[in-house]
Amino acid sequence: MLLSLTSMSAQDGNPFRVEVDLQQQTAFLIQGRGLVLESPISSGRYGHLTQTGSFKVLEKEVNHYSSVYGKIVDANGKTIVADADVDMKVPRGGKFIAAPMRYFMRFHEADGMHAGYLPGYPASHGCVRMPEQLAIAFFRAVDVGTPVIVFGRTPRTNEYSPYGLPPNRRMQPWFGRPADPRFQPQYDPRYLDPWWR
Repeated sequence: MLLSLTSMSAQDGNPFRVEVDLQQQTAFLIQGRGLVLESPISSGRYGHLTQTGSFKVLEKEVNHYSSVYGKIVDANGKTIVADADVDMKVPRGGKFIAAPMRYFMRFHEADGMHAGYLPGYPASHGCVRMPEQLAIAFFRAVDVGTPVIVFGRTPRTNEYSPYGLPPNRRMQPWFGRPADPRFQPQYDPRYLDPWWR
């Protein structure tokens, strides 16, 4: 799959675009009107919301590190502040370790898409975190200049799972929700009480 993405990109002058749905906590790699890849994400938390709008990939870097965020460890390497800023006081013998942001694809100011931890809800400082294998696939498919569209509203509810919202709650941004949930593959009338009854 990854080889075919790379060869398609080279042949067609990068026909891809990325759409990030903050409400659904999902990123989509799209070619034309076709969905190529879908990834659960963890976007910016309240106080550090991911900016919505139309952007382009500005930079790609495989081994990127944050210049602002990371953790503080003591002299023995034990984490003492897991969510630290570079300007926090570091105890004697300790050090600040910048957060790794592998397969980084910057699209707005300091924000970008990259491999990272997905706790099941918006938790970043504005970046769009993805599982590593999917971040690699997105990284290989996009080029500098690839359009990135970020839309939706960051949800405030606790209705999350580690793999994004359940499939029956997702919607593809260009088609909208199916008119009837019976057409969803997970529908089974023996176990569900459909909302239209």
